[in-house]
Amino acid sequence: KLMKRRMKILTALLCVSAMVTGCGASGNSGTDAAKGDTQKEGTKEAGKDEENKEKSEVTIGFSSEGDSFDPCTGFGYTGSPIYSTLVKINGDEQIENDLATEYTTSEDALTWTFKIRDDVKFTNGESLKASDIAFTFNTTKEKATYMDLTMLESCKALDDTTVEFKLSKPCVTFIYTVAQMGIVPEKAYSDKFGLEADQIIGSGPYKMVQWDKGQQFILEANEDYYGKQPEVKRAVFLIQDEDARFVAAKAGEVDIALTSATLATTEIDGMHVEKVESVDNRGITMPTVPDEGKKTEDGYKIGNDITSDVNVRKAMCYGIDREKIIDEALNGFAKPAYSECDGMPWWNEEDVIETDVDYAVELLEQSGWTDTDGDGIRDKDGQKLAFNLMYFAGDSMRQAVAMSVANQAKENMGFEINVEGVSEDETIKRMFSEPMIMGWGSDSPMTSYMLFHSSNAGKTDWYNPEFYTNPATDEYLDKAMTSLTIEDSYEWWQKAQWDGTTGTSMKGEAPWAFYVNMTHLYYVKDGLNIGNQRIHAHGAAWPLIANLAEWTWE
Repeated sequence: KLMKRRMKILTALLCVSAMVTGCGASGNSGTDAAKGDTQKEGTKEAGKDEENKEKSEVTIGFSSEGDSFDPCTGFGYTGSPIYSTLVKINGDEQIENDLATEYTTSEDALTWTFKIRDDVKFTNGESLKASDIAFTFNTTKEKATYMDLTMLESCKALDDTTVEFKLSKPCVTFIYTVAQMGIVPEKAYSDKFGLEADQIIGSGPYKMVQWDKGQQFILEANEDYYGKQPEVKRAVFLIQDEDARFVAAKAGEVDIALTSATLATTEIDGMHVEKVESVDNRGITMPTVPDEGKKTEDGYKIGNDITSDVNVRKAMCYGIDREKIIDEALNGFAKPAYSECDGMPWWNEEDVIETDVDYAVELLEQSGWTDTDGDGIRDKDGQKLAFNLMYFAGDSMRQAVAMSVANQAKENMGFEINVEGVSEDETIKRMFSEPMIMGWGSDSPMTSYMLFHSSNAGKTDWYNPEFYTNPATDEYLDKAMTSLTIEDSYEWWQKAQWDGTTGTSMKGEAPWAFYVNMTHLYYVKDGLNIGNQRIHAHGAAWPLIANLAEWTWE
């Protein structure tokens, strides 16, 4: 549809151009000449209109729209231009008010009270009230999906502009959860909400006007938005795979396209590559318990007799050169990673380790892993130092990282690692017993809790498939979560990573081998300014457009 519309515009412009040339070339009378002048002026105006239109639109080569646009089931947690939130995180990583005009917390940190604007409308024309906010949070808690609201005891509207949250225990990360939660209209909400274009109703700077599932969706500026009107009035998102986005960028069919490290070194006329820092890490999750014949509630095998050896896990941390992965697998578009939260205020800088192959080999030999038959692969008690390493099939970046790690592990330490691309469904069945290339990262310390607290072990939400449990880690994480201020919590997040003896870090129990933080890459048409981008969380699509309302054409 988009290509047909463009062809019609191009054909119309060519026809107008031919008409003007014909009139200017003939020996017309004064009257005909005057008509020609009028047509020229009309053409100039049409050209200006077209130019203005181009300067108020963007076409984006996007990766995936997902199954639903419903915030109550997890949509928009990294930011969305469709929905408003009580507070938001800006490009300087600071929390600022959005719907909220102010908020307070009680001394025991169990009661949070927000005052909200009284001039906000949903895109269906209904006014947004505190009751909509209460409905959104209560519905999300009831659905028990991605957003963790287990600590929320109640949420109620005290009046049209005041909403009160009661927590069952202090939760220092609650303000980050609030920043992730897009508000939906209570009266218009149903089981179909978020599943069709006319069932996507928010109060953000943009509204959904068309959604052709699996092909494209279109956003237009919300004329009733309470904030500054965006300069980009219309955004067309083409759902394309990596190669198709690249081809579209080369053909000039898109103004911006998500790209990857394997493609971003190619120059495209009229476009440049924007590089955005992220905490979007890639590493390996390694089951920390042995295979004792146990299974998850869903019947999936638990445990791995190789990676349950902590020295094996630490060898996979110390024996791999991160810079080599970045150079040979990612064309230099990444930074070394040492934890799930590098550079954040709650990060423990002692997580940093240096590549030390000799130490990695020493660890393996301490555990009895030697090459007894001279084939280059270590073994112990008749078992080879070997395992499968899964990655999502079709993800070239994860595949490249996995291959680099496997090659280094064999060359440096005598591992035999079989790299295997598998479907998401297959991964879920095998991730509790086999290592996999995993990606995480966010600007909330809640991620650390979800990744490493024992209460999340073995769930099918990707958080702790390693079955990592450590009483000391749990204690630190619980203390962090129940701190009265975010600043007070930093000490406990950091100790959970490494307290000098144990922790989640690669110096400690090493349930993860962290390797790289991805640089998010986008081909951007010259003249398009994509604003002050936040440090991106995991996923390169939605974090990019969280600030769509700030984009401008220069």
